[in-house]
Amino acid sequence: MTRHAVSAQRGFSIPTAIFLIVVLALLGVFIVSITGLQQSSHGLDIRGVHAYQAARAGVDWGAYQVLDPNNTLNATDCTGTTTKPTMPVCPGTGGTTDLTGFSGSLSSFTVTVRCSLATPDAANGNRSSTEGNRSIWVYQLIVDACNQPTGTSCPNTGTPAVGYVERRITATLSKCKDATAAAPRCSCG
Repeated sequence: MTRHAVSAQRGFSIPTAIFLIVVLALLGVFIVSITGLQQSSHGLDIRGVHAYQAARAGVDWGAYQVLDPNNTLNATDCTGTTTKPTMPVCPGTGGTTDLTGFSGSLSSFTVTVRCSLATPDAANGNRSSTEGNRSIWVYQLIVDACNQPTGTSCPNTGTPAVGYVERRITATLSKCKDATAAAPRCSCG
């Protein structure tokens, strides 16, 4: 072998080594970035589940308020003030209530409960419907839970920061009371 052929062989191994190092480095960067995105996505998934649970707690709270399970509004008499049973009203100012103070994993969430009486009828004392002595009210609850509220309310109407999660649940509930039934239940059953 001549001296010239040996020099050519030595020069070929350096570019090959550099190429392999660059390819392996790019592969490592790709794997690290995918892992980071996966961890970030997993964290958002968990916060989304927590937001959903906070919204469900808001629905439970709102349902308890409007369904009056203890019948505190008709403790002694089912006739109320307009010969119909007294029905629960939507809680909060204008039917909106902000719930905070959750504990544990829900402590970073604010829940806004919006309540409205579905299709009120002024001729029936603003009840949704009447059937004989029965008053049937239909309530609609719209509950938003988020981890970055605007002021004290959800949803965030501004530009939320990274990591913002929000869940909305809508529920329709009905309450029936009978003026001829026995207090305190006044039930339609």
